[in-house]
Amino acid sequence: MDANALFDVRGKTVVVTGGSRGIGRMIAQGFVEADATVVICARKAGPCVDTAVELSALGPGTCLAHPADLSTAEGIDSLTARMADVAPGVDVLVNNAGAAWGAPVDEFPASGFDKIFDINVKGVFALTQALLPRLRAAATDADPARVINIGSVDGLVISRTDNFSYGASKAAVHMLTRKLAATLAPDQITVNAIAPGPFPSKMTAHAFDDEERHRQVLDRVPLGRVGSEEDVAGAAIFLSSRAGAFLTGAVIPVDGGVSGAR
Repeated sequence: MDANALFDVRGKTVVVTGGSRGIGRMIAQGFVEADATVVICARKAGPCVDTAVELSALGPGTCLAHPADLSTAEGIDSLTARMADVAPGVDVLVNNAGAAWGAPVDEFPASGFDKIFDINVKGVFALTQALLPRLRAAATDADPARVINIGSVDGLVISRTDNFSYGASKAAVHMLTRKLAATLAPDQITVNAIAPGPFPSKMTAHAFDDEERHRQVLDRVPLGRVGSEEDVAGAAIFLSSRAGAFLTGAVIPVDGGVSGAR
């Protein structure tokens, strides 16, 4: 058995939504450095293009930018059309694009549920549905196509913040992952979720920019640190490689032990 081949993703075509920053960028960088062709999608054209240029420079893989708003049908259609031009199939789809909303329970608006569920749940399903022909085209018995949904530790355990719709949406993503896995297994498409704990990103900047809040976050992580690029990219590459080919319907906490300690 070749240990290196177990985690080889060279030459794969990978789509990473929300790939211009945060966890999406970390995952995209991991695949580029592992010699895959990565298409990142984000709403803002400037950061999306800039990130693609920066990641391509790291090599040996390539990163392509596709700015689009995936909360709209037009955005999903444009990405689907772009992928038809990039490669015959999509080997890996990473559904990472997401949003959060926080407000006290007495003040939490209905729009805070509508927006978050539209992006975090409906968007995941709609893009996976749209790219199914390309995923099926890439799938084989020996090397299934892969869908990786980015959930959250907040969808597994009770959050200490007032993110009512976010936690509920990520719990929905976890269940959607299991349902899609059961449905798409006959097509040789695996569907798994990564549930990250605390990672540095724009979404979590409020916690890491304040020294006291940062300390409180670290105090709740049994391993005593926040996640790194290698942690989340490693999980995604494992799920996309031969090593992860027999795994489907799983929700994998990448959280330093947070979900097991609450």
